[in-house]
Amino acid sequence: MVFVGFGFLMAFLQRYGFSSVGFTFLLAALALQWSTLVQGFLHSFRDRHIHVGVESMINADFCAGAVLISFGAVLGKTGPAQLLLMALLEVALFGINEFVLLTLLGVKDAGGSMTIHTFGAYFGLALSRVLYRPQLEKSKHRLGSVYHSDLFAMIGTIFLWIFWPSFNSAPTTLGDGQHRTALNTYYSLTASTLSTFALSALVGGDGRLDMVHIQNAALAGGVVVGTSSEMMLTPFGALAAGFLAGTVSTLGPGVRRAPGTHYCCPVLQPILESKFKVQDTCGVHNLHGMPGVLGALLGVLVAALATHEAYGHGLQSVFPLIAEGQRSAISQAVYQLFGLFVTLMLAIVGGSLGGLLLRLPFLDAPLDSQCYEDQIYWEVPREHEDEAQGPLRAEELDTQA
Repeated sequence: MVFVGFGFLMAFLQRYGFSSVGFTFLLAALALQWSTLVQGFLHSFRDRHIHVGVESMINADFCAGAVLISFGAVLGKTGPAQLLLMALLEVALFGINEFVLLTLLGVKDAGGSMTIHTFGAYFGLALSRVLYRPQLEKSKHRLGSVYHSDLFAMIGTIFLWIFWPSFNSAPTTLGDGQHRTALNTYYSLTASTLSTFALSALVGGDGRLDMVHIQNAALAGGVVVGTSSEMMLTPFGALAAGFLAGTVSTLGPGVRRAPGTHYCCPVLQPILESKFKVQDTCGVHNLHGMPGVLGALLGVLVAALATHEAYGHGLQSVFPLIAEGQRSAISQAVYQLFGLFVTLMLAIVGGSLGGLLLRLPFLDAPLDSQCYEDQIYWEVPREHEDEAQGPLRAEELDTQA
C-alpha cells in the first residue's frame, strides 16, 4: 500500500510520474527508519534499548502513510530537500500525537482516521497554505492528466482498495475484533465505491464518469471507518458510513469541464484554493481530511453506545478502560472527541511551522514556472525531453525576466 498504492495514486500528473513514484519511494524509506526510532523511544524503550518487532514495523508503515498523505497536498511544488525535511518533522510530530492519543488519553483509533488520515491531511494542507504560490498559473498547463497517467493512478487505487481491510485490522487484537475490523472496512469500501460511481455520473451533467472521482472517492470508505471498524459498528453502519464518505468525497473536488482543468461546479476544493489559498494538488482534503474527521466523529458516536451486553468479553480488547470500570461509555466518547481536537491542532500548527522551514531559500524549491515537471530533478527519456525542453526553456527565460 505504501510504496505501490500511494506511489501510483499520485502518478496522475502528465509530466510528474517519475517524481510521484520516486519521491514516494524515497520518503517512505526515510519515514520507516525515522519512525521506528521516534516511536521506539516513546513506546518500547526499555533497558536502554529500542525493542522492535512486527508491531513496530506496522506502526512505522502507518507513519509513512501519514507522510505520503501530506506529500500529496504539496505534490509537484516542492523539491526533494524540502520533502525530506518535511518527513523528518512530520514523523516526530506524528509520534507525539499518537503517544498523546493512544497512551495518555486512551483513545481508540485502530485504522487511524485521526492519527493517520486527519493528521496527515491537515498537516499537508497547512504546509500548502504557508507555501502558497500566487504565480502557480505559470505551471497550470502541466497540472492535468493524460489517458495513461490516469490509468497508472487507477493501479494505485486498486492496490489501496484491496489491501485496506488488512491495513485497518493489522493493529487490532487477534480474534473477533480483527475479523470485525476487516469486515466493516470491506463493507464500507464497497458502499463508497457504489456511491462514487452513481454520484460521479449524476453530477457529470452528460452522465459520464470522472476518473478523478473514482480514483479517490472510492477509497473514502476505508478512511471513514478507521476509528470505529473494530467497534460494534454493524454491517449496516459500515455501509451507511461508506456511502456518506463516498458522497462527500465525490462532491469535494467539484465538477470539471475537462480532465485536469477548470471547475464548473464550485464545491469545496475550488473554494479552498480561491478563498483560503490552499493549493491541494492531489485533493487529500477530499479523500483523507473530510472522511478522516467524519470517521473520528463516527468513533465518538459508536463509543458512546458501547455496552457490556453488546460486546460481551470482547469489551476488554476494544475498550479496556470501560471494561475495567475506569470510564463510562460517555466519558470515552468525550476523550475520543478531544483526541480529534488535539490531532487537528498539532497537525495545523506543525504544518504551518514546517511550511516556514520549507521556505528557506537554500532548500532549492522549483520555480513557479517549473512545477509539476520531472525534468527538473530526473533524467527523462529523450522523446519526453524533446517535447518538454522548448517550453521549459521559454518559461525559464520568462521567469528570469
